[in-house]
Amino acid sequence: MIAAKGFLMHARHPLAVALLALGLALPRAALADEAALQKRIDALEAQLRALQDQLTAIRADAKSAQASAANAQATAEKAVAAAPQAAASGTAAVAAGNAAPPASMAPYAFPQIGPNTVLSSYGEIQYNVPQNSNDALADVGRFVIGIAHSFTDRTRMAAEFEVEHAVTSADDSGEAEVEQAYVEHDFTDHASGKAGLFLIPVGLLNEHHEPTVYYGVYRNHVETAIIPTTWREIGVGGTWHDDTGWTVNAGLTTGFNLSKWDPNSDEGRESPLGSIHQEGQLAAAKNLSGYAGFNWRGVPGLEAGATVFYGGAGQGVDFAGKDAKVTLYEGHVRWTPGPWDLAALYAHGAISDIGDLNATFAGAPTPVPATFDGWYTQAAYKFTFGGGQQLGPFIRYEQYNTARSYVGLPVGFDVPTGPNNKATTLGLNYWLTPGVVFKLDYQWLRPDDTQSRFALGIGYAF
Repeated sequence: MIAAKGFLMHARHPLAVALLALGLALPRAALADEAALQKRIDALEAQLRALQDQLTAIRADAKSAQASAANAQATAEKAVAAAPQAAASGTAAVAAGNAAPPASMAPYAFPQIGPNTVLSSYGEIQYNVPQNSNDALADVGRFVIGIAHSFTDRTRMAAEFEVEHAVTSADDSGEAEVEQAYVEHDFTDHASGKAGLFLIPVGLLNEHHEPTVYYGVYRNHVETAIIPTTWREIGVGGTWHDDTGWTVNAGLTTGFNLSKWDPNSDEGRESPLGSIHQEGQLAAAKNLSGYAGFNWRGVPGLEAGATVFYGGAGQGVDFAGKDAKVTLYEGHVRWTPGPWDLAALYAHGAISDIGDLNATFAGAPTPVPATFDGWYTQAAYKFTFGGGQQLGPFIRYEQYNTARSYVGLPVGFDVPTGPNNKATTLGLNYWLTPGVVFKLDYQWLRPDDTQSRFALGIGYAF
C-alpha cells in the first residue's frame, strides 16, 4: 500500500503513467478473454446437445426402418406363395415333406420390387446331338419372367410371360406367350379360389416345370406328348386342404378345340392334345370343361395323387366332330426318402364321337386318335455337398403311344396305330446352388433309334 502511494505520488511522470495504465488494463483483458472462452464453451455444449439429439433421431429412424423391412419381408413371403414356376413351378424338391408344395420356384429368394410385389424368373438352354445325325442343335428353350403381388393377406395375383426359342417373329420358330395370369383369394385357412389363366393341376410336371425341378435336359415324353405341358386354361378353380395331408382341386375352364385338327400335319402324332389346346388365345368357349383331382401327403416325403379332365371339343363349330368329347386322367406317386427321389406316373387320354370326322380324313396321314396313353418310372439319388451343391444321377424309363387306337377310318384307308415308343434316359443333374443347375444325359429311343441323342443343358430359377 505504501509502495502504491509512493508510485502514485510519482504518477505524473510519463513512464509512471504508462505503467499504471498497463497495470489497470491487464486484469480487464484477462477478464475479457475468460468471458470469450466461456462463451465458446457454451456454444460447443449447445452443438454437442444438438448432435446428441440428431443421433437419437437417427437411432429411432433405424429402428423404424428395421420394423418396416421386417413387415416388407413378411409381405414378400406371402406374395411368394402366390408366385406361379413359375412358377411355378415347382420347387427344387417338389414333394419333399408332408406339406403341399409351394408355388412355382418358392424355395428361392425372390427379389422384392415393392412392398407387396416380388419378381421371379426361370430359363433354360439346351444342346443335343442325335445319335445318327450331324444335326447338332443348340437352343434357348425358354426364358420366363414372373410377377406376384399381394393386395391383402388373402388376395393376390400372379402372372408369367414366356419367350421360347429366343426369337419371335413371323419368320422365326419362337413364341411369346402369357403362361399364367390369375387372381387368387383365400376364403379360409384351408380353402382358396382363383380365376384367370392358370396351369391345370395335373401330374407331377405341369405346375412345377422349372429346369431346376425336373431331371434331364428335356421334360419327359409322357408329360409332354400325352399331358401337354405347359397346359393352361382360362377359368375358375378352387383348392381345399387339411392338416392330414389331403389337397383337393376342382375347376371349370375352357377346353380343347378339335376343329383345329390338321390331318396332314405331324403335330397330332407328336401330341394329340397339344395340337388342339387353345392356350387362352381367343379360346372358343362354347363347350366348357371341368377337372377334379387330389393329392395326399400324409407321410413325410410321399405324394400320391390323381386328376381327371373332361369336356366337349366341338366348340359350336359346324363340322363332323362337333359332338366330340375329350377325357384325360392320370395317377402319380412320388417318394423322397432321404437322398432318394422315386417317381411314377400313368396318363390316359381319349377323344370320343370322332368316327364321322375321321371318315372325312380318309387318306390323310394323321386322323384323330380315339385313345393315347403313356407311363414312366424314375429313380434318382442326390449327393449333397457344402454351399448348397447337389449331384443327382438318375434313370428314367418311359413308354407312350400317341395313337393307341383309331375309329371311323373307311375300309382300305387304315392308318397304322402306334408306334409304342420307348425311351430310356440316363443322366446327371448338378445343382451349383438350389437355383442353378447343369445337366447332361443320354437317351435311347425305340423303335426309332435314329432319334437317340446326347444332350447338355443349363437352367436357373429364382
